[in-house]
Amino acid sequence: MSSTNLTRSEAAARSALISDVHYVIDLDLTDGADPGTGTFPSTTTVSFTAAADGTTFVDLRASSVRSVILDGVDVTSSAVPVREGSDGTYDEDRGLQISLTAGPHELTVSADAVYSSTGEGLHRFTDPADGEVYMYTQFEAADAKRVFACFDQPDIKATYEVSVRTPENWTVVTNNTVGVSGELGAEVDGVAVHTAVVDYPLSTYLIAFCVGPWVHVEDSWTGRPVPTPETAGVTDTRLVPEDEVTVPLGLYVRRSLAEYLDADALFEVTKAGFDYYAANFGVAYPFHKYDQIFCPEYNMGAMENAGCVTIRDEYVFRSAASHYEYERRADTILHELAHMWFGDLVTMRWWDDLWLNESFATWSSAMAQTHATEHTTAWVTFNSKEKSWAYGQDQLPSTHPVFSGAEDLVEVDANFDGITYAKGASVLKQLAAYVGLEPFFAGIRTHFVDHAFGNATFDDLLGALEKTSGRDLSDWADQWLKTTGINTLGADFTTGGGQDGDTGRNGEVYTAFAVTQTGAVPGAGETRTHRLAVGLYDLVDGQDATTGPAVELRRRVELDIAGPRTEVPDLVGEETADLVLVNDDDLTYGFVDLDKDSLDFAVANIGRIADPMARVLIWSSAWQSTRNAQMRARDFVALVARGAVGEDQLGVLEQVLAQAVSAVENYVADDWKEEGRRLLLDTFRTGAEKTTGQARLAFVRAYAGAAQTPASTVWLRGLLGLVEDRTPDDLLPGFTVDQDLRWRLITALVGTRGVLTAEEAEELIGIEEAGDRSSSGAMHALQARTAVPEPTVKREAWDLLTLHGAEQSNLALRYRMAGFNHIGQDELTAPFGTEYVARVVDMWNSLSSEMALRNCEGLFPSRSDETVIADIRALADAESTPAGLRRVLAEGVSRTERAAAARAFDAR
Repeated sequence: MSSTNLTRSEAAARSALISDVHYVIDLDLTDGADPGTGTFPSTTTVSFTAAADGTTFVDLRASSVRSVILDGVDVTSSAVPVREGSDGTYDEDRGLQISLTAGPHELTVSADAVYSSTGEGLHRFTDPADGEVYMYTQFEAADAKRVFACFDQPDIKATYEVSVRTPENWTVVTNNTVGVSGELGAEVDGVAVHTAVVDYPLSTYLIAFCVGPWVHVEDSWTGRPVPTPETAGVTDTRLVPEDEVTVPLGLYVRRSLAEYLDADALFEVTKAGFDYYAANFGVAYPFHKYDQIFCPEYNMGAMENAGCVTIRDEYVFRSAASHYEYERRADTILHELAHMWFGDLVTMRWWDDLWLNESFATWSSAMAQTHATEHTTAWVTFNSKEKSWAYGQDQLPSTHPVFSGAEDLVEVDANFDGITYAKGASVLKQLAAYVGLEPFFAGIRTHFVDHAFGNATFDDLLGALEKTSGRDLSDWADQWLKTTGINTLGADFTTGGGQDGDTGRNGEVYTAFAVTQTGAVPGAGETRTHRLAVGLYDLVDGQDATTGPAVELRRRVELDIAGPRTEVPDLVGEETADLVLVNDDDLTYGFVDLDKDSLDFAVANIGRIADPMARVLIWSSAWQSTRNAQMRARDFVALVARGAVGEDQLGVLEQVLAQAVSAVENYVADDWKEEGRRLLLDTFRTGAEKTTGQARLAFVRAYAGAAQTPASTVWLRGLLGLVEDRTPDDLLPGFTVDQDLRWRLITALVGTRGVLTAEEAEELIGIEEAGDRSSSGAMHALQARTAVPEPTVKREAWDLLTLHGAEQSNLALRYRMAGFNHIGQDELTAPFGTEYVARVVDMWNSLSSEMALRNCEGLFPSRSDETVIADIRALADAESTPAGLRRVLAEGVSRTERAAAARAFDAR
């Protein structure tokens, strides 16, 4: 048994024993502003009912346990296990051991919990801009135990009373409205007590505490869900209110970022989400208020704590943000809002349904963006970003079915990946197309009604969808959710002359037409049932003299396909097209194999394809062909050089520019790399000079993010105002080089060999850092210093990252690693490959789970020689290597082998 690595069977046994849980949590954070204080008092009283006589364990990770009182009896000595071989250290891996009789119980645990600097548990941050201290919690998947004693699993929901003591000028935000009073009878003044009651059942991972001198902005949303047949008989007014309801909305941000908080824009997106979900979910927003707290040093995008969503504060833009960054922020806001229904109101029983939580929220946010915000092409961005992530993840040896076993928490942590989020969302999009959008929503509404405030499984949802759609979905679920790998879809056709002298376009029509499907790879080679569309596109003249030729859709046929070949009789006799696009509108999940004529036409006319979804499908097909060693990487780079400047989907533009850089650094033959780098720099500079607005910003950022030469840095210097008699406006008239962009340019400059001495680089960084005393400035300076191309700099960074990572904050690790891996410095970092093999197991064991994943992935020596890769392969195969690390190593080897195959193909 392991409390810190709970298994599915242990969770099932505990939930069968424990019910009717209520927590009273008392946290004392009054000394939290003192950096020398590493722990805080945590007292938890848990009332619950045991179904039978038996023993169980309570989860708690703490530096020490002061007392455990069960039903008024002190059981500390028997309840607190001691780590073997220690001098009495609490063994948190085993948790608190308690023996129960059938019936109600009350357990009180007093402990010293630990402040975190890794973004897990209760994270503490000191803002270098003003010295203020902020704290926030992150509990998913099972880190509530780092703050209070609990049954830390999703299917033991509970209600809560919370009390948090803080300095009097601090605010506490939690899952319900907070009351504040002074500390009655306290000997020391200046302490406030913050209390709240959470009277709806929540899983422990959805409780949150955000603490500090936050700046707060308020608004509200008023509305009610649209009545539907699925909710007609519901009498619970929390779900189906009789009248409109008003939900208080709040935004919280640290003081030093308050001036940058664009509250109106954030509230606008949030309200658009409330409107869209009210129109389609059938069930009212289920909680008392909706706060969004922008947190520093955040590990991920956001977390769906009920009514208290925590979000990375990089989304508070202090400098010019790209179109994609605004779109991504909107996506994150709408994703977390969707979780209030799917995840918080109805919660998975165990983490094997994690995919459903995340996939549904991802699908919902794309739908809400498309239909309720200015981001009407969100599905185009989804294809470019999320789907690319999914395809890459699905080709790794660690790929897993969308519905994954998740036997323990280590496996759960590893499965926060592209399969769980992006492939799952793609599958849900396919399911909505398969059953029809309205029956799909109707099934969702039924699911919410049937399982509100409880737990459910995918089988429960599938039953609801079968009821509302009239389709038997069991075979569909087996095909899509219990298999791995990617099918490749293509068109197979013959052409000839038309009947009655009608020869059609180019003198021919289709005399036979079929959609082909390969077996899924990697996996067992299954074919699947796909709902997809086939689009026929032609190059047509412009409407008038001001518009040039355009590639436009002429005919679209939507159908279900199955097996290796499906005939499409509707296209027989149709005029032949310039471009045949299988999976038009991107309804299904699979690679698209363009026929040779279509591929040649698309590559030559990428900028003329009018429909952004059709265009992104071509970009995606070209990129996947590059990764799969089916298209030379240099040809992909040439395609980007030719077509990027005309791409008007800015999220797609950013993605293809980044993919072009990756192609040059990873997939082109070594003897073409320098030429490829020069081509990219010329492309990005030309793009910046020919475009305006956020497209120009994308090209400038791409230039700064590409490998430089001493000659190319002259342009960087000009943009920074470091060239005599030249201003940035001379290079790009009207373009503003703001603070965050300055740091990108400086990092690119100091990271280029042969440009600055180490002393000159430090002087430049120091001047910039002195003018930017923000926390962001401190991290950018750390990255820039670590990017300096000197062996001594790399050695110092390497030792800090691999030997002393546990002593650094999560954000410092992230920025230091980015500097260590600065682009174009392979010859400096490759020699550390042997040490990676020697240190990686200790590094994994010394860091928290989140930091271990980040470090071991980020430092993988992908450009080391075959001897090092062979050693890593052996380590990945060794049973003595920790399971989570084995996955990281196997993935790294797979990516390295894929890149080598692409380079060999490019060299042909």
